[in-house]
Amino acid sequence: MTEVDVHGPVDFVLIEFSGDRLTGRAAQELVSLVERGIVAVYDVTVVGKTTAGEVYAADLASGEVDVGDFADLAWARTGLLGDEDVREAAGAMEPGKLAVLIVYENTWAIPFVAAARESGGELIAGARIPAQDVMDALEALEATEPLQATT
Repeated sequence: MTEVDVHGPVDFVLIEFSGDRLTGRAAQELVSLVERGIVAVYDVTVVGKTTAGEVYAADLASGEVDVGDFADLAWARTGLLGDEDVREAAGAMEPGKLAVLIVYENTWAIPFVAAARESGGELIAGARIPAQDVMDALEALEATEPLQATT
């Protein structure tokens, strides 16, 4: 088995932004993750939802919608995301907002995945736990009992 045969977990995120533009450092940080080999980006799509509830996908390269530095990711179009994905993403959005839908591979995990497979390991379950849920659970535990170090 070569490393070409091995992939890291592939995830998607939908990040909704306030206002009608995508600004700030988010796109720059995503590009940095790609440059450092931490993730590989497959698709980036900007999804918009008008105040009337109409759904649209913004072309990152056109300049018709201010997508900030996400325009630098216009190359990320494998075709994995389609119209149905855009409609489903919009279902989670508030009217009048823009969101960025990103499909990416966790390339940092490739050496671990390769080693596990070489040892006969097989992924039989996996899930993503939202960070805020973990932080809330840890805070609740800490409030009832101080955290103990394990050895």
